[in-house]
Amino acid sequence: MSDVTFLRQREPVDEYGRALYAISRSILRAMLDQLSTQDLTDLNVDRVDVTMRQLSHYVRLERDKGMRGDGFEWAVHEAIAGNEPLVTELVADALARTSPKVFRGSSGTSSLLFGYERAKYLGFLEAVVENAGEEAVLLPDSQGRPYRFASDWLKHAAQGATAEVLLGERIKKIWKTDIFLSDENARRYAAATIKSNHRLLEGGPGLRVAIVPAATDLRPGVRYDRSRGLWLTVLPDPDGFMGLFNDAYWSVASAVYTIGKQERPPYYMKPSVKGQRVAEQIEKYPTAKVIDIENALDEAAQQHLVEVKHQLVSVEAPEWLHINELRTPVIAPRPHFEPLD
Repeated sequence: MSDVTFLRQREPVDEYGRALYAISRSILRAMLDQLSTQDLTDLNVDRVDVTMRQLSHYVRLERDKGMRGDGFEWAVHEAIAGNEPLVTELVADALARTSPKVFRGSSGTSSLLFGYERAKYLGFLEAVVENAGEEAVLLPDSQGRPYRFASDWLKHAAQGATAEVLLGERIKKIWKTDIFLSDENARRYAAATIKSNHRLLEGGPGLRVAIVPAATDLRPGVRYDRSRGLWLTVLPDPDGFMGLFNDAYWSVASAVYTIGKQERPPYYMKPSVKGQRVAEQIEKYPTAKVIDIENALDEAAQQHLVEVKHQLVSVEAPEWLHINELRTPVIAPRPHFEPLD
């Protein structure tokens, strides 16, 4: 099990600026919560007394750059595992298009989390194979023989980009897989990549499906992305919460980069104009306690926009694999979906 902090929208956004304060407050709190007992010992301070400067110097967003996107992967997996129809229907549609003879007419979907970053943990690969089953196979394309999960390619994929020479041309990019998708029989799988920002999508041999949230320039639905060779599955986000979450995340991140004197990410990873104003206000209080900044943000925020929910999410691993002791908790917006017309 893995401890995940979900940010879930409770009320419609009625004023963007106040909504930004609300999300920024929760993200800041989640960052503070991520400090372990050892971290606090190194800082020689109790959690409630951690200052914004201490947090900014200690947190390394570049090192943990997958934190935000990782949370979105968990959210998608949870939606499939929970049989959320507004997610599973789109995923089933995409699967049916990747291999019509195999998946068309299926009555359900299933998923296996992968991600080579996770695969380094003791027992994770064994858990993937165990949950897939002895007869499980990967369908990397529409022709040729499938790959058995209980073979060496999965171990190679866990090594990341360095293993491409070992994987062969048909599954050269399979290491980029975030989740393996199948129907209710969970025997034949297609590899999928998941991104919280569709502009960061990358395709390649072995990958069949891409899952992303809707954006202002990307409408919901399923269609083929010829440039990447992927069946694009765009999950609807009717209230624009994912965009709001991203803006708030980069607002807080911008303040952390400035106060902590950290190297900034590429220019396109920055908040909106209003988000920059949020960051500038946080930057005014480097010596203030994080808790006090939270309280100030709380006063300015829409009080009931966000609820913070801590829960355990299955990682498809045996009971003895305690990933929560080895991983940094992740921040994730919990998808909220509406029926498609």
